[in-house]
Amino acid sequence: MEQLLDGFATALTPTHLLLAAIGVLLGTAIGVLPGIGPAMAVALLLPVTYGMEPTGAFIMFAGIYYGGMFGGSTTSILLNTPGESAAVVAAFEGNPMARKGRGAQALAAAAIGHFTGGIIGTILIVLLAPFVAKHAVDIGAPDLFAIMVLAFIAVTSVLGASRIRGVASLLIGLTLGLVGLDEMTGQQRLTFGSLHLADGIDIVIVAVALFAVGEALWVAAHLRRKPFEPIPVGRPWLSRADLKRTWKPWLRGPVIGFPFGAIPAGGAEIPTFLSYVTEKRLSKHKDEFGKGAIEGVAGPESTASASAAGTLVTMLTLGLPTTAVAAVMLAAFQQYGIQPGPLLFQRESGLVWALIASLFIGLTLLLVLNLPLAPLWAKLLRIPRPYLYAGILFFASVGAYAVNADILDLLLMFVIGLLGFGMRRYGLPVLPAIIGVILGPAAEQQMRRSLQLSDGSLTGLVNSPMAIVVYVIIVVILFFPLIKRFLPKPPAAAEPEREKVDA
Repeated sequence: MEQLLDGFATALTPTHLLLAAIGVLLGTAIGVLPGIGPAMAVALLLPVTYGMEPTGAFIMFAGIYYGGMFGGSTTSILLNTPGESAAVVAAFEGNPMARKGRGAQALAAAAIGHFTGGIIGTILIVLLAPFVAKHAVDIGAPDLFAIMVLAFIAVTSVLGASRIRGVASLLIGLTLGLVGLDEMTGQQRLTFGSLHLADGIDIVIVAVALFAVGEALWVAAHLRRKPFEPIPVGRPWLSRADLKRTWKPWLRGPVIGFPFGAIPAGGAEIPTFLSYVTEKRLSKHKDEFGKGAIEGVAGPESTASASAAGTLVTMLTLGLPTTAVAAVMLAAFQQYGIQPGPLLFQRESGLVWALIASLFIGLTLLLVLNLPLAPLWAKLLRIPRPYLYAGILFFASVGAYAVNADILDLLLMFVIGLLGFGMRRYGLPVLPAIIGVILGPAAEQQMRRSLQLSDGSLTGLVNSPMAIVVYVIIVVILFFPLIKRFLPKPPAAAEPEREKVDA
């Protein structure tokens, strides 16, 4: 606690406070642009900090990290175009809310969710960093593969009108994830002899194409049929009914997000999907899901923020980056001649505790700055659609080109965008495809490692208690509709009587 208070004394100096505010605003502004998430923001600003002292640079990076995550959820909610992969889930309920004139409420739920999840996650960094670092190393390849299979099953079972369409979408994503060189054998897969595809297709390009380009083409295809009507912005604050529905998801988010962020399982993607599934199962308003349920925004956004805090635990204590932002921050540490790991808290305790203190400050600034701006962001919906989606396509193209500065990436983006348009046309949910692209290569790698350790025996996939528990959960999810048929149904005869009394 003494070291944390010293960290606050460092982080609350006027210079560092200003850097935190600049980081939050820059992160939010850049996160709002489709395809330019916090990882790219930190990478672009890395050269700017060469002349800065390390503490100030990392305080600004922390602000960019959280600001970028909120900015990604902002564009996800308002335009159905996630700024980064962790904000994908926010589009499911946030965008329908915005179309109903409740965009400001969705943004407010996201902002408070980020604040709640981040604050709880940062407290857990202070309390549990040594414990989490000790046990995260024990999670093996079979456990990680089982967790990823659970994410695949959960997302295809819950989303969309049919499981078959969900599985079809997942297979599309897994196929896109296979493009490139096999990491273990070096053989080319689905590259069609092109050297440009040897490194695979970047997830930013796939996400921007399926969401931004696919959405823009879908809107363009229907503009002539429907006259343009400005979407009402709505009230800027959450009502008592909204708060009653969101406070539990806000508190549940860190329980799911922080452990997933702390273990090397790929960052915020898996826990945000699991949070969405959990909120849908526990909600008393299941019929609203897919049409604008506020729980589907509050829970995943709190989870994403807590997961970001958990990611920092692994990066600081083990030197192991589990997300793109953590990888860029690790490069920044090394730029200053600092190596994260178990000895970091001893050798650079002043820097580490100032960084942790700045997380509290950055999250508070994020809430204070962005909550009043929620109606302003929501007014984006009043821009005429032709101009709005032309702008989205422009920024999506800039974001896709900035990834590798390669013209072929732009062509890939528009080809995959046409695929996204086709998926919307035939009712295939987009999210399972994104999941397949993000987690497919990692799941394949963990599966092959597990089989190598067991000399090719399939028992190598279930040789740990954690993996067995996860597979049991998968079986329950798969067979739940069958089990549900044999469960006693609640009586439905009382409803007509109640309607007669009301009449």
